[in-house]
Amino acid sequence: MSVRLFENKQVRSVWNEEEQKWYFVVEDVIGILTDSNDPKQYVKKMRQRDEQLAKGWVQIVPTLV
Repeated sequence: MSVRLFENKQVRSVWNEEEQKWYFVVEDVIGILTDSNDPKQYVKKMRQRDEQLAKGWVQIVPTLV
């Protein structure tokens, strides 16, 4: 895992050589875009409010290993 900077804030990321794609930690991105003090709770509340998002969360946002 590597760390990228966006507006002087850290975003954890992984490069998948086979797919030629970057993967980013959603909580880091949410924290930057919303300026949230607790991005994990922000995402949790977002999932509670949106049934479709909550239902497909793992398919939309795969866990980085």
